[in-house]
Amino acid sequence: MLKKIPAIIEFIATLSGALAVSGFAPYHFWLAPILSLTVLFLLWQRAGNARGAAEIGFLWGMGFFISGISWIDISLHDFGGMPLPLSILCIVLFGALLASFPGLVGYFVFKFHHISPVRWLLITPALWTLSEWFRSFVLTGFPWLSLGYSQTPNGILSGWTPVLGVFGTTYLIVFIAGLMLLLTQSRTPSRSTLLYLGVLITVLSSGIGLRKITWTHPVGEVVSVSLLQGNFAQDKKFDDNMVQLALERYLTMINNSQSQLIILPESAFPVFRQELPEYVIDDITNFGRTQNADILVGMFSEPEPHQYYNSVFSFGHSPSQIYQKVHLVPFGEFIPLSALLKPLINSVLKIPLDNQQSGSLPQPPMRVSGQKVAVNICYEDVFGDQIVQSLPAATLLANVTNDAWFGNSIGPEQHLQMAQTRSLETGRPMLRATNTGVSAIIDPLGRIINRAPREQVFVLNGEIRGYQGNTPFDIWGNSGIVSLCTLILIFAKYRRRTK
Repeated sequence: MLKKIPAIIEFIATLSGALAVSGFAPYHFWLAPILSLTVLFLLWQRAGNARGAAEIGFLWGMGFFISGISWIDISLHDFGGMPLPLSILCIVLFGALLASFPGLVGYFVFKFHHISPVRWLLITPALWTLSEWFRSFVLTGFPWLSLGYSQTPNGILSGWTPVLGVFGTTYLIVFIAGLMLLLTQSRTPSRSTLLYLGVLITVLSSGIGLRKITWTHPVGEVVSVSLLQGNFAQDKKFDDNMVQLALERYLTMINNSQSQLIILPESAFPVFRQELPEYVIDDITNFGRTQNADILVGMFSEPEPHQYYNSVFSFGHSPSQIYQKVHLVPFGEFIPLSALLKPLINSVLKIPLDNQQSGSLPQPPMRVSGQKVAVNICYEDVFGDQIVQSLPAATLLANVTNDAWFGNSIGPEQHLQMAQTRSLETGRPMLRATNTGVSAIIDPLGRIINRAPREQVFVLNGEIRGYQGNTPFDIWGNSGIVSLCTLILIFAKYRRRTK
């Protein structure tokens, strides 16, 4: 009979997972995930069997994800109209799905608990990193709270992010936590202790050193920019009486701008492009041509009947261009297995435009204001492999989003940190225009140059230069760290067979 995990270990596992969330925005205690994982590894050693290790990993994940994504309740209950008990149940079930990944890592790590410490130290980060990478695309992907994000922008390992990407930074976080575990278990100084300490110092110092490397370089002239934050509450944004107000507010903000590049948020105009009054298009276009400016506007389009796209249109001095969102949000922008699930979902959740179409890849950067701007919409900026497809051509990144769905929670701050990571990975500035916040101008090192206050009507002005060149991550994307982790596991499997 399998031995039951003591309640105190279950409690510590859950608590340590919850505390790891403090490593992410808006708290930025980047050391927290490393310490939390060290505790998790100690608990795994006391699991007794693989099933116990899986349970401990699962409970750590429940504490981590339930604490980190509880803001989803605002989308489901406050704005989606889902009954509160059902909303809570959905969050718990979703958290359990996500927690299954560290649970599986715990199960397989225990299978290697008899190997040498050095091999364990390589295999554990590889398993964890591959689990995060797999989570980034399974069921269309949810890479939220990948551990590597905790190092952006000023964590000690942030210098590795332009080299290996966010998942490579995850590997190093887990690796360091493993080193700390081995060091705490060395009761007397030994050659192994000195080796672990030397490796730890090397990894940390290399992270600091890599931050001093400039992977990309500025190009072209400085461009003045204005990011327009209209601040429309999500539960009123698409009301008929809000359409005219949105058009008037944004037109006023545009006409008062002196910038060369003006960016509006996702669905800033809450109408289809085909239904937009001609005077609005004429006003924006004439303003852009007169002021030598380009204006990027987020709105939906319906080029064919019942063919809906979440889009960004450019108007003004440059020829008009369009970007159509590629990576759609399941149960937000489309319903998987629609014929089966749509009646059920619509009975408990209010979703506007739940049958959107996905744009195609590749879509070239927009040539506006003397720059090549790679546009992405909403949470497309959490998928690094998609962003690098626009490189090296793009000189700027631009994200338009509507995080009003998450109210005044930590969700938009976490989303901003992920956008910062895309800048850090690619060596490109990011211009981020949002409906209620967080609108921000981000430099190529992932640092915020300026940001707008949340939940206020605000025009965020600034200046930015485009950048060219490649970071190592631009070249190999996630395939570099994924290949490395796969080779580590293949080697471990081969070694076990040859012994």
